[in-house]
Amino acid sequence: MRSLGTRTVLYQQHVAASLGLYNNDFISVDILREKGPITAGELSKLTGLATGSVTTLIDRLEKNGFVRRENDPNDRRKVIIVPLYENKEEVSNTYLTLHSAMVDLASTYTEEELALITGFLSKAGNVLDQQIDDLSSKIRSKSSS
Repeated sequence: MRSLGTRTVLYQQHVAASLGLYNNDFISVDILREKGPITAGELSKLTGLATGSVTTLIDRLEKNGFVRRENDPNDRRKVIIVPLYENKEEVSNTYLTLHSAMVDLASTYTEEELALITGFLSKAGNVLDQQIDDLSSKIRSKSSS
């Protein structure tokens, strides 16, 4: 798992670089793709970046057409960050070869094996989310001490 995680991080860094983005920028784009529109504060919490850093990051992403800002209809003081990820042809094209290779790999497994693999990966993602939360809590308590 650790080896796969390392390769995933390296792949993500290369995708970001190929799109002319910093890795944290692209990680944020992927978080927005997964979570949907969220506030800058929520993005700050999910990335672990300071709110000032997130504001600068959002400025860069907006300038490059990866996100747009919208007023929060429930709270005029807040702004919602809306991903425009799927509209970016260069992103789709970048992932096309990975998608094709993964489809080829998946075709070598039975439906039952794929169900087992999918279930494991989903549960592994939940474990990682919990570990991230635990580490974030430890980091926050260290910085407040």
